[in-house]
Amino acid sequence: MLPKEITPRAIVDYLDQYVIGQEQAKRTLAVAVYAHYRKLSTLGQRAEAIAKSNVLLIGSSGTGKTLACETLSRLLAVPFVTADATSLAQTRYVSDEIEAILQRLVDKAGGDTRAAGRGIVFIDEIDKLKASNSESRATSGESVQHALLKIMEGTPVKLGTDRYIDTTNILFICGGAFVGLDKIMSRTHSFGFIATTEEDDKNILDRLNDRVKPTDLFEFGLIPEFTGRLPVIVRFGDLSREMLVRIMSVPKNAIYHQFREVFRAEGVDLVVAPPVFEQIAEIAIEYKTGGRSLRGIFEELMTPILYVVPDHPEICRVEIGSLFEAPRYFKRNPENRAT
Repeated sequence: MLPKEITPRAIVDYLDQYVIGQEQAKRTLAVAVYAHYRKLSTLGQRAEAIAKSNVLLIGSSGTGKTLACETLSRLLAVPFVTADATSLAQTRYVSDEIEAILQRLVDKAGGDTRAAGRGIVFIDEIDKLKASNSESRATSGESVQHALLKIMEGTPVKLGTDRYIDTTNILFICGGAFVGLDKIMSRTHSFGFIATTEEDDKNILDRLNDRVKPTDLFEFGLIPEFTGRLPVIVRFGDLSREMLVRIMSVPKNAIYHQFREVFRAEGVDLVVAPPVFEQIAEIAIEYKTGGRSLRGIFEELMTPILYVVPDHPEICRVEIGSLFEAPRYFKRNPENRAT
């Protein structure tokens, strides 16, 4: 199932083409995914007897959690679906909703339940599964956590078509922002001096203080049984302005590259100056949505230009020097040169 050339380093190298920053997160996630699928590749049926290491991704909205999972699924060529924990908590029929998620995974596998049984399910906003005093037991976040326990650990689930899918080898990755977790960690993490060299001592302390402990998640509101199904915890840091700028222009599928292709199809060369990306990044930081708002802002910038260009075949080049200045249009002269 997992080709020998797919190593943790190869996984990170592939992620680097699409996911900006998050170096430690990508390494931890790569090792977890590699270990999971290498186990399935080498142990066959005996893999069912080995505990599965599902993954918990912690990071603010727009830091790349979903993107990293989608990119991994493409590299591994396995079925992949996303689900929203908030919708699970809002329905009275949690089991039916979970069944629908697994049915979508089977659909992604072309109806092959065996292939779907080795896919990836990403459940976002898992941090919202906290019961409040106003919630009934039947619809509380805690009850949803209990409902997810069995499928995350591994069990046959009956689908509406009278077929079953075994979730034993499905990799479940949960994600959430976990707002307020840092405050809990600041109270609970009080590691003292470790007798090593000064440099090593600081590195070890930094890693320990940055590590999320199961007890931190208990205090946050996840039940111990649910936390136990997510032994691998990966933290995604907030994106800096520099990282936001790179997201728009560096990855293979960067929004800038996409629009350059759109304009190239019209016979037009699109050039966006570096200050524009910095201005867009500043706006995204104000929105506090990480990389999620970048596409919307960039699309808004492109809309009036792309509205004009198709009706004017004489335009051969468009330059954008600032968000606050009109774009410059260059036309072809009789010798087919830009003027």
